[in-house]
Amino acid sequence: MSTRSGMVSIIGRPNVGKSTLLNAIVGQKVAIVSKVPQTTRHRVRAIYTDQRGQIVFIDTPGFHQGRDQLDRLLQKASCQGMQDVDCVIYLVDTSRRIGEEEQAVARQIRDLNVPVVLGLNKVDLKDNRIPEYIAHWERVKGQAVTEMKDFAMVACSGRAGINVSILVDRVFDFLPEGPLLYPQDVICDVPQRLAVADIIREKLFQHLKEELPHCLSVVIEEMRPVKGKTFLIKALILVERPTQKEIVIGKGGGVLKRIGSQARHELEALLESKVFLECYVKVKQNWRDDLSLLREMGYGD
Repeated sequence: MSTRSGMVSIIGRPNVGKSTLLNAIVGQKVAIVSKVPQTTRHRVRAIYTDQRGQIVFIDTPGFHQGRDQLDRLLQKASCQGMQDVDCVIYLVDTSRRIGEEEQAVARQIRDLNVPVVLGLNKVDLKDNRIPEYIAHWERVKGQAVTEMKDFAMVACSGRAGINVSILVDRVFDFLPEGPLLYPQDVICDVPQRLAVADIIREKLFQHLKEELPHCLSVVIEEMRPVKGKTFLIKALILVERPTQKEIVIGKGGGVLKRIGSQARHELEALLESKVFLECYVKVKQNWRDDLSLLREMGYGD
């Protein structure tokens, strides 16, 4: 039996469930999951392998309109995620109304010369708008879905696990024959420091929710083994204003302690060793416009 393999991008506007779907496909957590938009800031490569072959998924930052350097780099990463791939999953949130942001995403995908799988996500939620999204894609393409070539659509839910395997089936249908691109036991190729920073950032999002949606980031300043199997990790949390620093630290340092404790448990599972985690908070105004700092943090090429 010949194997199929290829690169597949998951494209969609912010908070449509791309990371949740990706985690559901590979069977474990490889990407940040949060209700706060714009939590995915790097192109996460997750690898799914079975007897048919291998799919290398690229979970891109969501398409969004922004003004600062970070927003521009994230938008660039989303666009690059559609280049040199064998298939695109256009993921939509059927529980939300179609707006300008959705229109912009659809236009970006419309003229791609690769197969497209329309993932109609969050069908487990009430009042989904599946017919509206199908009609919207037909208007964008200028033809009925029944007439589209190299196209498939799947009503699914990454959160509830509905039709996730069917979505994977449709992707395999479009992949070319070829050898595996990664060893069978590899499921993610995110650099370790970025993965560590993302775990800490996720805990910040979970605790602070909408208070500090996009003004913070995490930089791993030091990461090295000490005392045998113990890892020392020094993490710098960047915010833009002193009031934000107060929120992150919390009364008596309580918020930062809880975030550090939860992150440490997950980091120990990731690194398979004990972790000594030191978190610091620093105010740096307009860090989102500091291009050299952003590139040092792993954003952009």
